[in-house]
Amino acid sequence: MAHLHPTGWQEMSATGAAAREIETLNYLKSVLADAPYRIYHGVHWTNVEKGFSAFDEIDFIIVAPNGRVLLIEQKSGFLSETPDGLVKNYEGKPRKVANHIMRSIKGLTERFGGQMSIDYLLYCPDYIVRDPQLAGIDPRHIIDANRKHRLAEVIRETLPVTSPEPSEQFDKVTRFLGNMLSLRPDPSSMIGNAAEMVTRLAGGLATWARRLEFSPFRLHVIGTAGSGKTQLALAEYTAAIEAGLCPLYVCYNRPLADHIERLMPPGGRVASFHMLSDAFAREQGETPNYAAPDVWEKIETQMAVSPLPASWQYDVLIVDEGQDFSPVWRDILLRMLREDGRAIWLEDPNQNLYGKAGVPLPGWVTLHSDTNYRSPRQIVQILASIGATQTPVEAGSPFKGAEIEELVYPQGDTEAMLAQTRRAVTLCLGAGFTRDDIAIASFRGREKSVILHLDQLSDVHTLKSFTGEYDLFGNPQYRDGGLLAESVYRFKGQSAPAIIFTEIDFAEMDQLVLRKLFVGMTRAKLKLVLVLSDRAEQQLLDRL
Repeated sequence: MAHLHPTGWQEMSATGAAAREIETLNYLKSVLADAPYRIYHGVHWTNVEKGFSAFDEIDFIIVAPNGRVLLIEQKSGFLSETPDGLVKNYEGKPRKVANHIMRSIKGLTERFGGQMSIDYLLYCPDYIVRDPQLAGIDPRHIIDANRKHRLAEVIRETLPVTSPEPSEQFDKVTRFLGNMLSLRPDPSSMIGNAAEMVTRLAGGLATWARRLEFSPFRLHVIGTAGSGKTQLALAEYTAAIEAGLCPLYVCYNRPLADHIERLMPPGGRVASFHMLSDAFAREQGETPNYAAPDVWEKIETQMAVSPLPASWQYDVLIVDEGQDFSPVWRDILLRMLREDGRAIWLEDPNQNLYGKAGVPLPGWVTLHSDTNYRSPRQIVQILASIGATQTPVEAGSPFKGAEIEELVYPQGDTEAMLAQTRRAVTLCLGAGFTRDDIAIASFRGREKSVILHLDQLSDVHTLKSFTGEYDLFGNPQYRDGGLLAESVYRFKGQSAPAIIFTEIDFAEMDQLVLRKLFVGMTRAKLKLVLVLSDRAEQQLLDRL
């Protein structure tokens, strides 16, 4: 029977063009169920090799038992027939289909480094090619809307199965493709949506950082946004649970702690530092008086000197958002680590929104990870152009990304800002994203934001945002809405396929502004819309 790789695509919620490819996958799974093919696909998977798609964006690769390969490039929607052949427009820019396919074949054979028998098909299920002779592709290799019912038949004709037993060439080809698709889960999906997974190439922090050996194990990771810090934390935490150990994960902001807790396996403890402090005080028989100005100083002093019961001693310590911590917090947490325990400190100076000095970690081994695998390359390049990166950041995403859209409003005009934010939502929906794919991030903190105090953005767009209140169990209370809205401070550490970064306004582009731009813009996995004032836009233009 046919085997599809990677697995897991049926559990995913497809959006945009990926939805059409999911349809094709379902079709191939059904009609080729009895065929001994290996089918590789790129739907909803980030395949990173030297910053580009591992298959140069080819949608499907089918391998027959004899090792013969068929590439299928799917072009959904409308195509243009020009004197130079078939053309597909992406963001208004024409791309010749034939050139793209030939370049993909050439790249794949060069990487393989040996003999590879390759054929190809252009599959355009929504378009009828009027003049196949002028398409720039052999008409026999085109499956258009008139012939899409024959796709499976053509695949079988192109890849005849003379024997179901895999050949030596089959093993070489599938091993090569499998190495290119060395995937592991990326849990940086949008808050409350941990079931949806995007994958990226293994070989980053989650793989090689844990191969380091030194004693005591004190690892200081300085990693940029999207470099895999969360994957490393998840791998370390999970390994501790599987080994029967007790891990402690501590971060700065509460939304990230709640998000991470849903991703981690049972056992151990996940908390923000303030959640941890509150729990410690209450176990000591004290109810913190948060109205008192010195409440945190008292709690920190108590945590620093009180005897630690066995339930407050851990085998593994993971500190996330370390750039927001203090030396006092460092010492408190290290008290909780058993003598032979492992500690990993994760931080990103580019996301230091509170202006704190770096926490000294003398004697720790430092590891730098400067590649952003999550954000489209265009976002990383623009941030570098405006000087928003204190340390160099390398663009490692296979996606250039859609053009970054800017919607401008007159400075100080709240109604115009809200109107442009509504327009941004329409643009994202029109691009094929669902409401669950979209997150609104405000440049302002919750107290000064306009949007984060609204129940709805329009008659059809209600907002899910933090009310500022907690229930009796300490859980944050959210408005019951359809679009997630958070401040850039609270959304730090998370991401979404489409980000609307709004309420962007500043009189001067200082370091705090640059860091907020870095954090907000790097939340986007695929699409970014900036809603900014005219004076903010001018300062950005002056920097570019």
